Amino acid sequence: MTPTSAPSPLDALIQRRIRPDVLAMHAYAVQDSAGLVKLDAMENPHRLPLALQEALGQRLGALALNRYPDGRVNDLRHALAAYAGMPEGCDLMLGNGSDELISLLAMACDVPAQADGKKPVILAPTPGFVMYAVSAALQGLEFVGVPLTADFALDVPSMLEAIARYQPAIVYLAYPNNPTANLWDAQDMARVVAAAAEAGSLVAIDEAYQPFSSHTYLDVIRAQPAQHAHVLLMRTMSKFGLAGVRIGYMLGQRTLIAQLDKVRPPYNISVLNCECALFALEHAEVFAAQATELRAQRTRLLAALRAMPGVHAWDSDANMVLVRVENAQKSFDGLKARGVLVKNVSKMHPLLAHCLRLTVGTDAENTQLLAALQESL
Repeated sequence: MTPTSAPSPLDALIQRRIRPDVLAMHAYAVQDSAGLVKLDAMENPHRLPLALQEALGQRLGALALNRYPDGRVNDLRHALAAYAGMPEGCDLMLGNGSDELISLLAMACDVPAQADGKKPVILAPTPGFVMYAVSAALQGLEFVGVPLTADFALDVPSMLEAIARYQPAIVYLAYPNNPTANLWDAQDMARVVAAAAEAGSLVAIDEAYQPFSSHTYLDVIRAQPAQHAHVLLMRTMSKFGLAGVRIGYMLGQRTLIAQLDKVRPPYNISVLNCECALFALEHAEVFAAQATELRAQRTRLLAALRAMPGVHAWDSDANMVLVRVENAQKSFDGLKARGVLVKNVSKMHPLLAHCLRLTVGTDAENTQLLAALQESL
C-alpha cells in the first residue's frame, strides 16, 4: 500500500488561506476560438471602418498614459447619460464592463447577517446570466434562482412568493434575458418590480442587449419615476460594438448611485477605454447601422432555422438565438468540426436541455453557420 504523500508547502498554504467555496469553484471558461467563426459570445462581428481605425489610433496615441485617469471619465459619464436619455434626478456609475458593476452591487449590499444568522439574498430568474450567481457566491451571499416557465416566461407567482419569503437585497431582471433572448411581459415586470419595492429590495434591470431590443425599460422608469426609485438600470458598450473595451454603466436615483459609487475602485476605467468609448459615441451612427444590419440578419437566421427539421428556434430580442436540437453535444461538435463555434448551454439548466445558443453574425458567417448546422444534424 503506497502511503499518501504530504501536500507541498504551496498546496498547504492554498488550502489554509483560500476560501473553501472558492477552491470548489470552476473559473469562468472562455472557449478557444482560434481558426473558427466565433459565434459563442454575442459579440458585434463588425470592426471599425478603416478610416475610423486610423483616427482612433492617432487619438489613443496622443493620450498621457503616464498619468492616472482624470476628469475625462466624467466626460464619458455625461456622454453616456445623453446617449441613454437619462431621466431627471438620476446619475450614472461606470464599471469595467457590466461584470464589475454586478460584483460591486453585491459588495455594497453585503450587510451584516441578521440575528438569525441569515445573509442577504440575490434573487433572479433562471436560467439567466451566470454572473448574478457568481457575484453572490464570491461575496458570500445566498443566491436564489426562480425557474422560468417551460416557454421561458417569468413565473410570476413563484417570483412573488420568493421575494416575500427571502426579502432579497437585489432582484435581477435581464431585459432581454441571456441565454433565452426574450423580453418579459410588461405586466409581469410591473408585478415583480412592485413586489420588490414592498419587500425593500433593489431591482437591477440588465439591458446588456438593448441595441437589438424592441423595448427598453427606461421608458417605464421615465413615465413612473416615483414607483422606480428602487430600480437600477444597467447597460454595457460590449454589445454596442466595444466588447474589448470593457465599459458598463448603471443608472439610478442620484442618492442611491452616490452610495453604490463608494465601493467602486478609483481609476477603474482606463484612459484608453474611456477615450475609445467617447470616440464610439461620437460615431454612434456607425454602430447604429451595424445593429440594424444584425437585426436583419437575426430575422434571416430565425427563418432559416425554423425551416430545418428537428430544430426549434425561439423568438429573440437580442443578438443571439436559442435553438433546441435533438442532440446538443453532437450538433455542437459537428459545428466546431466545420469551423463554427457556438455555445452549448444544454447543461446550464434543466429548461435548456438540448439547447444551443447562436450569436448572430455577419451575412457570410450566418451562411456558414446554417450550412454547418444542417450538415451536423
